[in-house]
Amino acid sequence: MAATTTIPEVVLRSSSGQRKIPVIGLGTAPEAASKVTTKDAVLEAIKQGYRHFDAASAYGVEQSVGEAIAEALKLGLIASRDDLFITSKLWVTDNHPELIVPALHKSLRTLQLEYLDLFLIHWPITTKPGEVEINLGWQQVKLREFCKEKGITLTAFSPLRKGASRGANLVMDNDVLKELADAHGKTVAQICLRWIYEQGVTFVVKSYDKERMKQNLQIFDWSLTEDDYKKISEIYQERLIKGPTKPLLDDLWDEEQ
Repeated sequence: MAATTTIPEVVLRSSSGQRKIPVIGLGTAPEAASKVTTKDAVLEAIKQGYRHFDAASAYGVEQSVGEAIAEALKLGLIASRDDLFITSKLWVTDNHPELIVPALHKSLRTLQLEYLDLFLIHWPITTKPGEVEINLGWQQVKLREFCKEKGITLTAFSPLRKGASRGANLVMDNDVLKELADAHGKTVAQICLRWIYEQGVTFVVKSYDKERMKQNLQIFDWSLTEDDYKKISEIYQERLIKGPTKPLLDDLWDEEQ
């Protein structure tokens, strides 16, 4: 797939104006089993057409992401930094009024950037919509309806549930989704990502595999059917990511558990 692939965008609204965010982004949380470095993965993603990259201070990859952006500019893969949408996150230990700005400045220095497009609180204790777990095993119906009503843009993390290194995957190993994938001539991952896209939700996928990066972009020229939706709605629901601490905080989640 050429780097000129057109990726749909949605508008983020804020007090400072409007900013468009590509609906699909590359997650950069480290994967111990991967033989591909974060820098090389980000460079390959830029070549394939990705323009949205999701980082965090807690991931320990901001320097590698920044190096990849600098290399992409040097190689002429992008015309300017403005061509990219870069997200990073404030870790919970820095979530105090006097530490927020220093933490942001540290992330900018490490990324070698002058600004971020989006700076999120990593695991906010007072839960506010932004980047949340959404996948076919945790569809977040109530939250999506609330955010749609309020005009809040959601970004899904863990859109494919979890990697094989963490055990059985209740989404990628789902027999119903395998049947849907066969019927459409697609992969299970493509079915999952297409469903999220059709909900109007942006999402970050984490794969450093060149072929999977390509497949994850091939979801914009076909649709799921009403029958597909019926089958998907019957998938067993269970939250995957319980929280940032052990033991878990009793009041972290309010309704859907």
